[in-house]
Amino acid sequence: MTPVHTAPASIPASGSSDARSTCRLTTASPLGRIVVEGDGTAVTRLEIERAGTLSTDGEPDTPDDLTRRAVEQLAEYFSGSRQAFDVPVRLDGTLFQRAIWQSLSAIPFGATLSYGELGRQTGRATAGRAVGGAVGANPVPLIVPCHRVLASDQRITGYSAGDGVPTKIWLLDHEGISHR
Repeated sequence: MTPVHTAPASIPASGSSDARSTCRLTTASPLGRIVVEGDGTAVTRLEIERAGTLSTDGEPDTPDDLTRRAVEQLAEYFSGSRQAFDVPVRLDGTLFQRAIWQSLSAIPFGATLSYGELGRQTGRATAGRAVGGAVGANPVPLIVPCHRVLASDQRITGYSAGDGVPTKIWLLDHEGISHR
């Protein structure tokens, strides 16, 4: 496996998964319930409930130290005492998706990038639709902060996590990011 290093998390190359069991922990948040999943060494998925439901509803939580630590860091983020996450993250995707996710991981609290800037950073300045698709496919929102991507005029163009745009508005307001 060839890791792609990001700040703060590491996003290893696609196809790097092995037969680890899934650990899961669900928590309450100002956005609704959030489920964090991991493989014992890295967080692999985060889901914010949509319309009051999670895909894992009815499945038992099977927490480990890593999912507990991720949930603790989320609580700190929501309380305003944490601005960056340091739990390890493992995301499978194409080389292009991983490049976009690495760039997302480097956007600091309270800052934004445009879809065009993300495209330029990854060498695809004219690939706006592909950049948007990669941002929307991020399996670990919040920890890999895809909510910090806006149109070049600071307009919100969508959000795939939680309840969509209202969830993104809450996150941007929480971080003091101006938007339209």
